[in-house]
Amino acid sequence: MGMYKIQVFTGTALGAGTSNKIYINLIGSVSNSGPHKLKTLTTFWPGSKQNFTVKSQSNVGELLLVEVEPKPRSLMPHVDDDWFCSKIIVTTPEGVDVLFPCHCWMSRDQKLILRHSIAMLKTKDTVPQLLAHRQENLKKRRQEFKWSLYAPGLPHTVLATSPHELPDEVRFSFTREKEFLFTSGAAFTKLKLENPLNGTWCSFEDLNEILSKKPKTYEYVEKNWMTDEFFGYQFLNGLNPMIIKRCSKLPDKFPVTNEMVKRFLPATSTLESEMKKGNIFICDYARLRDLEGNQISKKKQYLAAPLCLLFSTPGKLMPIAIQLNQQPGPGNPIFLPSDSETDWMLAKIFVRNAEFNEHELNFHLLRTHLMGEVFTVATIRNLPSCHPLFKLLIPHTRYNLQINIMARRLLISETGYFPQFTAIGNESMTTFLKRAASSLTYSSFCIPDDIKERGLETIPNYYYRDDGLEMWDIIYKFVSGFVSHYYKDQDVKEDNELHSWLTEIRENGLLEQSEAGFPKSFCTVKELVKFVTMVIFTVSGQHAAVNSGQFEFGAFMPNFPSTLRCPPPRQKGETTRDSVLETLPDISTTINTIAIVYLLSQQSADRYPLGHYPEELFGEEMPLKLIAQFKSALQDLEMKIDTRNKKLALPYTYLNPQNVDNSVAI
Repeated sequence: MGMYKIQVFTGTALGAGTSNKIYINLIGSVSNSGPHKLKTLTTFWPGSKQNFTVKSQSNVGELLLVEVEPKPRSLMPHVDDDWFCSKIIVTTPEGVDVLFPCHCWMSRDQKLILRHSIAMLKTKDTVPQLLAHRQENLKKRRQEFKWSLYAPGLPHTVLATSPHELPDEVRFSFTREKEFLFTSGAAFTKLKLENPLNGTWCSFEDLNEILSKKPKTYEYVEKNWMTDEFFGYQFLNGLNPMIIKRCSKLPDKFPVTNEMVKRFLPATSTLESEMKKGNIFICDYARLRDLEGNQISKKKQYLAAPLCLLFSTPGKLMPIAIQLNQQPGPGNPIFLPSDSETDWMLAKIFVRNAEFNEHELNFHLLRTHLMGEVFTVATIRNLPSCHPLFKLLIPHTRYNLQINIMARRLLISETGYFPQFTAIGNESMTTFLKRAASSLTYSSFCIPDDIKERGLETIPNYYYRDDGLEMWDIIYKFVSGFVSHYYKDQDVKEDNELHSWLTEIRENGLLEQSEAGFPKSFCTVKELVKFVTMVIFTVSGQHAAVNSGQFEFGAFMPNFPSTLRCPPPRQKGETTRDSVLETLPDISTTINTIAIVYLLSQQSADRYPLGHYPEELFGEEMPLKLIAQFKSALQDLEMKIDTRNKKLALPYTYLNPQNVDNSVAI
């Protein structure tokens, strides 16, 4: 006979408790204890820890699994009283504590079998009961999570059109869902926005009166948006620090001459010599070429596909030439800072509209949300709960599926925000996304490689690069220690669950073309470490960099216009201040866009910052030690960024670890 002490932990979420009867069966390598009712005078209330004793008539051997089954009380047979169990700890007769992570909801008469917390590769999982549990675990997940084709040419999504079709474990908590819906429904009220009518803004001063309460960064944008220095700054540290590249040779389609720009360069210098020095940079919005503009309120809207040339001086990045379409020639002039104030202002506004589309659809939606969803579904379908990489990655998938389902419905569906309030609309948006998806490369997801490829290693005051590289290195060191604890090179080659995971990412992320450079297989620990680092950085740091500043940088409309109501100017000298206002979005579009970027920038009360793993998934000493070191390194980076930011007129905070979530959760 064996005496086992049982500790049962109920989650803290609203509704986590249950009045159901709970039965437990201890399954060992020799036999099992049989079902035992956990007798309690109270219910299993939220946040509770309750202690029980189970007497087994025989020695179960090594404790492997725990079977848990809620059953309704006879007085309430028809009440569906779901229970969220966070974990169970069993103390064996020998005094050994065995952790069984749960972290899921259970309905009555539903048996759930939990495995102990020791992470294990399949090649080292030799006990028949554990292998069977492993296979059943994946079988159930593949039934619950299936792939779906959202649109040809785009990464595949989870098969669900509503969050309610998802298992409870991957949905928002009640608090989070209530908060999100309230924020969405009350954005106009919170910002004191009036329900707008269609119409043109009468003056730029009117735009300054939209919001009564403004964040400091918003005020800085409002004050400086017209300046060339701030225009250039945003390519490095604004919403989209991803498109700028060093220019060593001008493309034929952008025939800027030295004569055009020499007055914006040092007195004795030339455009060619500055390119050789590495001081000339380019932003090319070719993915927007030849796209048809949307209609808003039955009025035609317009898109441009500009090219912008910039010169890096000590401490500043300044625009020196802008061409608004890809094909040079008559009707497509190259605008210069020496042109009239309104000509130059309008040219920059068209670039900022191109930035809106590239940022929101490519670098934000596609590269973080949609690719994060590919990582999430592949992880859930191919890595069983006992796999070390599942335990490592599952916190980095939190809420991603639900937020993406909501984004597809609220933002990019036929009745969503983009068709209603942007120039790119619906059909052109799909074309653009397909172009962006076809250009995805492995190196562009790995910030050290991306910075090098874009030639941005030495450009000054590039805080996204500085903070991003440090964060990447911290994540890499953490992942390296973790992966090396479980894998040798031979283990990597032999892990068929790992290779199924990679295959599904490649196939469903549409990453199979050779020029994309994504690995076809893993042969070494080093290859695996880099890929896992990429996954974690993409859904944490990279998402924060392109998401968190949307309200601060994007709510002041002229700096981030979602649409433009007049075509790009075909010649110089005709733009007036009134024609600029007539080109900018109408009042209704402006107000609705402010509400959207406000919503998309809000942090939730139950967020998990990067490095925080509240669910106890590991029982071994080494991963717990690595997590502690990871958190400590992130705290050091936080202090370093805080110290630097005290010296800046406009602090760069988006990659401060305290502002970075573990996952794409908003």
